[in-house]
Amino acid sequence: MHVAIPLYPRFTALDAVGPYTVLGFAPGWTVTFVAAEPGLVHDDLGTLAIPATASYADLPEPDVILVPGGLGTFDALADEALVDWIRQAHEHTRWTTSVCSGSLLLGAAGLLQGRRATSHWAVTGFLPGAGADPVTERVVVDGKIVTAAGVSAGIDMAFDLLGRVSGDETAESVQLVIEYDPAPPYDAGAITKASDALRERAAELLRR
Repeated sequence: MHVAIPLYPRFTALDAVGPYTVLGFAPGWTVTFVAAEPGLVHDDLGTLAIPATASYADLPEPDVILVPGGLGTFDALADEALVDWIRQAHEHTRWTTSVCSGSLLLGAAGLLQGRRATSHWAVTGFLPGAGADPVTERVVVDGKIVTAAGVSAGIDMAFDLLGRVSGDETAESVQLVIEYDPAPPYDAGAITKASDALRERAAELLRR
């Protein structure tokens, strides 16, 4: 199973690296970071760069697309090479997926018309403009399109996908390998749990 993760300037690193780690440990899975041209692509914090080892042209028919989000997503919506690759590669995929605001790029490619989809809480309001029915679930499966909510939800989505393709035992084995047993010290990780003041503080972090 070959997974292609497209990188673009100011993507969120965990959106890409979380699923990469989950799926990369699974037997029979290969994960490749792609971009318009091979080379380093910087994340939205500006201090981390991940190398894309292949171009879009090098990998036109992956089994899985996994589109990360990030503060650069809105600029990326105008990236015709990226959006066209998503649209064309989707015709050949077994699964087309996104994390966080990456769902907006699926929408730009015309893939969310009439579908249920999720995204980061800060941008779900943009999904209807892509013809999608926005929901607040952590992972949403609609046909072969799978969307995940913000950032860390990409890890859950990757496990969901791994279980569907390779079975529960494989998914559970990888879960143990990476010791994914969440027990966060705070219970503020969902918009439904946040006060108005907390939402504003979080929104300010996104605007910086």
